[in-house]
Amino acid sequence: MRINPAEIPVAKLQGYLQGTVAPRPIAFVSSVDKEGRVNLSPFSFFNLVSTHPPVLVFSPSRRVRDNTTKHTLENILEVPEVVINTVSYNMVQQTSLSSCDFPKGVNEFVKAGFTEVASEKVKPPRVKESYASFECKVNQVISLGTEGGAGNLVICEIVLMHINDFVFDEQGRIDPNKMDSVARMGNDFYARVNGEAIFTVPKPNEKVGIGIEIMSAEIRNSKILTGNDLGMLGNIEKLPSVESILEFRNQNSKLTNLKDVLSKHQLAKEYLNRNDVESAWKILLS
Repeated sequence: MRINPAEIPVAKLQGYLQGTVAPRPIAFVSSVDKEGRVNLSPFSFFNLVSTHPPVLVFSPSRRVRDNTTKHTLENILEVPEVVINTVSYNMVQQTSLSSCDFPKGVNEFVKAGFTEVASEKVKPPRVKESYASFECKVNQVISLGTEGGAGNLVICEIVLMHINDFVFDEQGRIDPNKMDSVARMGNDFYARVNGEAIFTVPKPNEKVGIGIEIMSAEIRNSKILTGNDLGMLGNIEKLPSVESILEFRNQNSKLTNLKDVLSKHQLAKEYLNRNDVESAWKILLS
């Protein structure tokens, strides 16, 4: 399908964008107006954009149906401070409830059953039930348009972080399974980041992979090896030596029984599935 954004209704464009640019993390934002009234609302146009200084950005869009603005945006323009709280699976239904269009002045902490905890550096309270909360000063609000669906980039600098001790592992790192984060998809769909949904991909960092283009056509055009498999093979820093390949071959009887290229590629794939890229290359090059 070829789509020109200017030629379709905004509501349909919104559905296409939210369904394809996904999953999106959720900023559960607490704010206050100039009278001190608290608002709490989730936003899925959200991410981390800088570490030093630590900056988060989220975007409360103008409503597509009637071009009105969110109470969060109105509050920020009066009091440029927010707390951005994370959303885990055990609170997703309450978070969804808080997104109802309650009248201005209604406290969604109360409506959705969340617990207010006084912040230390900003006026809005944080959510006790969230595993991580970021007290922020709002550095800038950038309007992206005046029509329904237009976003408003809220650039937030973190001045204080709160992270629940529960989510740390024994090495002092954040355990994604304990965070049990949820993310927004399109329509009514969400994603839960836990269990088998979590996997690892080694970062290249300072090492430079050999790349896919140097591989033989036999490997690049394999009917067994996928694009992900080729990516793993191409991410190795250097190919194994001839001596190590011969040693590996002598120690593995399976290699002497391989009947054809497909069998060789299937065996290499088994090693790749175990994240043993070095051995996979020794099979392919033997």
